[in-house]
Amino acid sequence: MRFLRSILDDRRAASAAEFALILPVFLIFLLGTIDAGRYAWEFNRAAKATQTGARWAVVTDLIPGGDADDGLKNYSFAETGEVTQGEPVDDTLFPGVICTSEDGIAECECAAGGTCNFEVAVDATAQDAWDRLIARMRNIYPAIDSDNVVVEYAWSGLGYSGDPFGPDVAPLTTVSLRDMEFQPLTFYLFGGTIGIPESSYSLTLEDGDGDYSN
Repeated sequence: MRFLRSILDDRRAASAAEFALILPVFLIFLLGTIDAGRYAWEFNRAAKATQTGARWAVVTDLIPGGDADDGLKNYSFAETGEVTQGEPVDDTLFPGVICTSEDGIAECECAAGGTCNFEVAVDATAQDAWDRLIARMRNIYPAIDSDNVVVEYAWSGLGYSGDPFGPDVAPLTTVSLRDMEFQPLTFYLFGGTIGIPESSYSLTLEDGDGDYSN
């Protein structure tokens, strides 16, 4: 009886037991704080990469149609008789183009519900332009995959038919980054990721020709 009482009254190692109970909670709190900072950092990198991609897209080669004579870069709405020389191109003739990729292979299509008389297919020049865009974005955020990027060229009302110095349209160019995932430290033991919100950035087309952006 005295032996049992001595065991019950023994307070040695009580601090160790209490520490063992508190340690998991403390570690989760610590790692959670670190993860919050890491998540903010990753989100900011994604946003900055998107901004950089938009800047690159508006001053380097257009993707839709590539270097084809009837691609968006070279297509003349004046020569085809669709728009009078010097007049802006109507949105019915330029409903917009959306470019994506699957397994790194770029593809462009006319915006839903619209008809594009110019070529939007991706040739070797257009694929090279796409790859250079992705490479530029990866300089900021290496985790980006080609399939995470969407480039949209939307009607802006700028530009004019028969422009001898560049494309007849100056579309509003939007680069979007989607389906990015973040791996928290606290999830390593249990698996799973957290999605990073989609980011997008828009600028009006400038040169639409070249292979370098400042």
